[in-house]
Amino acid sequence: MPVGLPVIGQTTLLLIASNVFMTFAWYGHLRSLNNKAWVIAALVSWGIALFEYLLQVPANRIGHAGGYSIGQLKIMQEVITLGVFVPFSVWFMREPLKLDFLWAALCMLGAVYFVFRGDLASPTQSASEPAAALRAHD
Repeated sequence: MPVGLPVIGQTTLLLIASNVFMTFAWYGHLRSLNNKAWVIAALVSWGIALFEYLLQVPANRIGHAGGYSIGQLKIMQEVITLGVFVPFSVWFMREPLKLDFLWAALCMLGAVYFVFRGDLASPTQSASEPAAALRAHD
C-alpha cells in the first residue's frame, strides 16, 4: 500500500480488491461456466478465491491492528460487497437493476451507523504501524 495511506484507506482498498475476486468466485461461474460440470466450476472458483484470501486476510489484519473491531471490519466488508455486487450483477451477469438494491444499501447505512457511532473518527494509528504489527506476528 502507498506510504502514508491511512489505515482505513489501506483496509478499504484491499477489501474492495478482495471483494472483486470473491464476487467472481461465487457468482461468475453462473455465466461463464454454466455449461461445465459443477466440479469444474468449483475448482475454478477455489482458484479465484485464493486471490480473494490473499487480499482479505491482510486487509483484516491491517484494519484490526489499526484499531477497528471485528464488527466494524465485518460491516465494512458487507457494504463493500454490495458496492461490488450491484455493478457486477448488472454489467457482468446482465441482471436488471432493482430498487431492492437501494433498500438494502439504506439498511446497510444504518448498520454502519450503529457499528461506528462510538468511534466515528478513524483510529489515530499511523499507516506504517499496522504493517509493523503484521511483521511482528510472523
